[in-house]
Amino acid sequence: MVNLALMGAFIPTFLFVSVTPGMCMTLAMTLGMTQGVRRTLWMMWGEMLGVALVAILAVCGVAAMMLQFPAVFQWFKMAGAIFLVYIGGQMWWAKGKLAIPQSGVRRELLPRRTLFSQGFVTAVSNPKGWAFHMALLPPFIDSQLAFWPQLLVLVFLIILMEFLSMLLYASGGKALGAFFQQQNKVQWLNRIAASLMFGVALWMLLG
Repeated sequence: MVNLALMGAFIPTFLFVSVTPGMCMTLAMTLGMTQGVRRTLWMMWGEMLGVALVAILAVCGVAAMMLQFPAVFQWFKMAGAIFLVYIGGQMWWAKGKLAIPQSGVRRELLPRRTLFSQGFVTAVSNPKGWAFHMALLPPFIDSQLAFWPQLLVLVFLIILMEFLSMLLYASGGKALGAFFQQQNKVQWLNRIAASLMFGVALWMLLG
């Protein structure tokens, strides 16, 4: 069903790519700080769906057509970036559902649908992601074997590595958030998280 020699090269290649800091990993760390790891899973489901869609369409050649219409990505990027700037600004001033409250104050949580959609938009709005999958995935598909079983295995592995990487970043964010709260540095934590949100928004616009 798959070429084991190609799989041996594919796994470390994409594991390195997945664990490297990027928009989705930064978003996972920020949400881990402010929403907790369990809540961040909703963003992860959206991101993994987006990555799977991008990978499949890239290999099928749809990415070539999509990259010829940058306006499509621009609308996604603008919408996602504006939302991130909005919630980042609220966090900076310790307002809104993503802001971490002072000790003893009940934390508000973002709706699951919002977290899911933000993960999805972040994954599909990056033209570099489309170009990357279009360039890197096809060489790992053996033309002598059935196409779809190989592609589904590759996509599953990509999603698994993305999930583990985001879980690592979200857990690190949660630990960092707990440290700052114990030190009564909640305002610092809010502003660090807000700065990360601003960074992801800028990344989306410049990507």
